[in-house]
Order: sequence, then C-alpha cells, then structure tokens
Amino acid sequence: MTFRIVVLAKQVPDPETPPSQFKIDESTNSVFPPNGVPPVVNGFDLNAVEAALQLRDAGADVEITVLSAGSEFVMDAMKKPLAMGADRLVLIEDSSLGNIDSSGTVKILAAAIEKDGPYDLILGGRQASDWDQAHVTLGLAEVMGLPLVSLVQKLELNSDSVALQRVIPDGYQVIEAPIPVVLTVTNELGEPRYPNLRGIMQASRKKPEIFTLADLGFSSGDLAPKLELKKLYVPESNRQVELIEGEDEPDSGKQLALRLREEKLI
Repeated sequence: MTFRIVVLAKQVPDPETPPSQFKIDESTNSVFPPNGVPPVVNGFDLNAVEAALQLRDAGADVEITVLSAGSEFVMDAMKKPLAMGADRLVLIEDSSLGNIDSSGTVKILAAAIEKDGPYDLILGGRQASDWDQAHVTLGLAEVMGLPLVSLVQKLELNSDSVALQRVIPDGYQVIEAPIPVVLTVTNELGEPRYPNLRGIMQASRKKPEIFTLADLGFSSGDLAPKLELKKLYVPESNRQVELIEGEDEPDSGKQLALRLREEKLI
C-alpha cells in the first residue's frame, strides 16, 4: 500500500538575516525584502518534510508531495524539499497571494488538497518563522473536517492509523490517530537532512506543478482577509545599563541586592 503524504511549505524571508536588513513601509504595513538575501523554505516545514522522509526510511511505501501557496517563488529555495527526497512540488501561484491572511491560505490549500488528493497524511511545521501565528495547519484540519494532532516529534505508520509522540511541557504524549489526519511537526523531531549532490541534481530536473486560482475555482475577490493589520513597525530598543561595582565579588553582590531593593524589584 502506498501512503500519500502532502507537506505544507511556505517561502519566508531567511530568519538568519540581521534585523538591521529589514525595512518596513509603515504606510502600507509591508516589509521590504532584504537586498541580496534570498528567501528560504520555512525551517519548521522542513522538519515536516524530514518526518515524511523518516517514514520512508523506516520502510513505509510513501509518495511525498510538497504544497505551497504564494507569489514570486524562488525555485532554488522551493526545490530544497525535492533535493531532500520529496517526490513532487505543487505550487499555487498568483500575484494576489502575497498579501492574503491565514484564512485565505486555508481556503486555497484545502481546495488544492481536495483536487490533488486524496492524501493519508497532511503535515505542516509547528508555525511559520515570519509571522509565528501557527494558524494555517490548524485551520486546514477544521475546514476539511479531519482530526488534528499538534507538536508531533515522532510518528510511525500502521495500515489505517498513525502512532505519534506529541510534545508536552514535561515530556510527551503517546497518541494513535486514524488516517487521514493532519499533523503539525515540531523541531524536536530533529534537524532536517542536508541534501546530497545526487538529490540536488535530481531536484534540478524536476519541474513544479502549477495551480492558479482559476484552477481551484477562486478569484482574488474570494480571498478577502478576515484579519486587519493595524500597524507594523520595528520596535524601538531603549536600554539603560547601570554597572554595580564593589570592592570584591561578595561586595558587588551586596551592592546589587541593595540597588534592586531600592527599585523594589526584590
């Protein structure tokens, strides 16, 4: 039996970019892409790709599709999951998708999954590194009427279910969920594998499959945002530092304690 897995992936600004490189247009509440810094696939989504690949490594017969919605895709970035070992890359591309909110993203991803499916597992990262909202995968499960398990750090496929370890603050839960199911994968699963040369060469020869909004039965007017962004700005950092000195280390500690008491912090 071949299990069909779809992994949701988002193109995001490189989170390793220095904060000084980010510029914001406060009149439009938008971020200027940093010059010379290419985007990447959201790192948490790569954890989800790794989870699917580990199922294959364990002997499961799986077909892994990577699905993304957006605009101005950079193929060098989006093909990384293919270079890691995924089988297919499906892109929903339209110029209007650069500014949609999570509600609109859920709508078009659900339509694409229904059109390209059925799938046994729908995997996503725990959140996206640009907005950190963690809305899309959870909303997708709600819209599609599927069970959801979040923060998965380990999974194992059975014939009609999946055995999971779900991260909780003081350990993990052991859960068995029926297939089909939606899962969010956490970084506790482990680092995503690095593509080898063979994988990179194979990925370079694969072409993504493109869906438009029309293919999915939508127009840009169908994706009006439900969230309104009131203000986007870089917070100002105003730090004041006071050095506490003493004759020696014990005296410095004493002076610090006295100073903290003066400020009513202890």
